[in-house]
Amino acid sequence: MTSELPLANIRVVEFSHMIMGPSCGLILADLGADVIKIEPTPNGDNTRRLAGSGGGFFPTFNRNKRSLALDLKSPDGMAIARRLIARADVLTENFRPGSLDALGLGYEALRPGNPGLIYCSLKGFLAGPYEHRAALDEVVQMMGGLAYMTGPRGRPLRAGASVNDIMGGMFAALGILAALNERQSTGQGQLVKSALFENNMFLVAQHMLQYAVTGKPAAPMPERISAWAVYDVFDTVDGEQVFLGVVSDTQWRSFCTEFDLADLLSDPALSTNAGRVNARERFMPQLRAMFAGMSRAAILETSERIGLPFAPITRPEDMFDDPHLNHPGAMIEVTLPNGRVAPVPALPLEMKERRFGRRLDIPAVGEHSAEIARELGYDAGEIESLVARGVLCTDEPRAEIPAAQAGVGTR
Repeated sequence: MTSELPLANIRVVEFSHMIMGPSCGLILADLGADVIKIEPTPNGDNTRRLAGSGGGFFPTFNRNKRSLALDLKSPDGMAIARRLIARADVLTENFRPGSLDALGLGYEALRPGNPGLIYCSLKGFLAGPYEHRAALDEVVQMMGGLAYMTGPRGRPLRAGASVNDIMGGMFAALGILAALNERQSTGQGQLVKSALFENNMFLVAQHMLQYAVTGKPAAPMPERISAWAVYDVFDTVDGEQVFLGVVSDTQWRSFCTEFDLADLLSDPALSTNAGRVNARERFMPQLRAMFAGMSRAAILETSERIGLPFAPITRPEDMFDDPHLNHPGAMIEVTLPNGRVAPVPALPLEMKERRFGRRLDIPAVGEHSAEIARELGYDAGEIESLVARGVLCTDEPRAEIPAAQAGVGTR
């Protein structure tokens, strides 16, 4: 089953931490690549030990990878890394600018030994005045207009998820796939770069162009004038909330008919979306009062039946019980550091009517070190010596995954 995966013949060496680099590696790993995560001895990636909002980083972005724990400050550890990279298709890294170059593992240093290597650097900024700055998702959201658009005026607010880190990883994976395709005709690898700031600006571009087209600055989302009159969150009688959108004249007629709003349907001033937007403050109190007397379930049932865009307002922890997310193949079980098994959303991609599942659980630090060393030609005695000297860190492997969970999930 593993051989059926699209990237089954690709080996990736990953030098990464936090989210941006690991998310790129996760995409490639879920698609079948052999992603080898290089971790420092003896404790591994510091991301493993983050608390608070960082507690979910490592278990979310490191399944389907093998862990090789190395002391890169030792000549023998560096020799292992170089031998591995010489046989790799791709190298990814998201450390501070110049970090791997200082170790002798920059692109120009590695290219002579592996001309076909795709070397992907995931950074804060692409070429320009800022390229040597360190960055975080918050930094680029604040400086790039996204936080301004998300929060109320005067209170910039970062998006509630690591949108630039994750999308930066996605664009890196896209660039890697393009470079691999180009290598088929040229035989040559190349340097690929992805960056947080440029990713953020790709997200904000629609607001920049809104100003270019209209001459009016885009207002923060809490203050925006919506393109549609009914496009809002409503309170319900049971203390819940729902989002409801009415985005066409046909939907408006269905909405008024099903929710017994004959007075609004017969009002000629409300027959077009433009008219409804202009009259929004006149009829929205009526809608809010109506929904405040209805249950969330009744609103959702009617909206789904007549084909309106709708959504219950939920929290992340509620999603473990979502029926669509629990459809076969939509979630993947991983083992958390405390030994508990938890489901995590699968890669949001379907190919040949299948979802991509789990081949390898979240690795322990150095879980695959000995295995990878053997693949590189080290014998048992050499591996034992490397471990004894702290060059190589190993851990006991986990139990094998049942066949039904491995490889892909079929609809």
